[in-house]
Amino acid sequence: MTLDIIIPPRPKRATTEGSLLFLESTGGRPSVNFEREATGAFSDLYAPHKVVLRDARACAPRLDTEGFALLRHRSRVRDFWDETEVGSRGRAEAAEIVAKATGAHHVHVFDHTLRRRSPDSPRQPSTRVHNDYTPASARQRVRELLGETAARQPYAFINVWRPIRHAALDWPLALCDARSVSPDDLAATDIQYENRRGEIYHVRYNRRQRWYTVPTMQLHEALLIKCADTRKGRAQFAPHTAFAHPDTPPEAPPRESVEFRTIAFFPEKRPLHIARLG
Repeated sequence: MTLDIIIPPRPKRATTEGSLLFLESTGGRPSVNFEREATGAFSDLYAPHKVVLRDARACAPRLDTEGFALLRHRSRVRDFWDETEVGSRGRAEAAEIVAKATGAHHVHVFDHTLRRRSPDSPRQPSTRVHNDYTPASARQRVRELLGETAARQPYAFINVWRPIRHAALDWPLALCDARSVSPDDLAATDIQYENRRGEIYHVRYNRRQRWYTVPTMQLHEALLIKCADTRKGRAQFAPHTAFAHPDTPPEAPPRESVEFRTIAFFPEKRPLHIARLG
């Protein structure tokens, strides 16, 4: 597998201005419905704020520092919309990428989501600034998937995100430097899925936040996005969202992308014996 952990910086740092949807102050604990959010339905919980976005290629972000990393990697998956292929070859490839990038002893891929920005797609780009887990919901998710023994090991939730079929000109990702996020920016939010209830972070606007994007992200590029990490002294997560890039040409094809959700394990003592780990 060809994998360059960091794409070399460009000579000049480029910036753009974009409008991102942040959580507004609420009178109580926020609560959202996943199925409604996934369709792109707007809620009055959010309000747009303009931010400056730096070109991530110019700064070589690191997973354990900024909370995300940009990789050069050509996928072996021929058709990501083929559920059989993406569920087998795609997930195996995602596990391989995360293991090689992090040195994890074991990587468990438990989910993948295909998104297409079109009126008939049930999974639109996610347009609210968020993080997929809180520390409590990350631990609960490990318990649900792999049991209590796994939840006691050091672990990190890492998403593998990439465009498919064509470059991501339309509604690319914006990612926030983990070091620029204040605890006061975060709001634990209840989220109702079809068969379970979870908890995510929504994010309030703070002018001290540092935002990045990857302009015209190519098919041979992939993003690793940290969503939780139990290890100390490292970035815990990088808030993120899709946004309408002001330089997107009107003829650009609607974004199509895939994200694989993984849990990387870093046991203090090897081997890691977890019966449900596979």
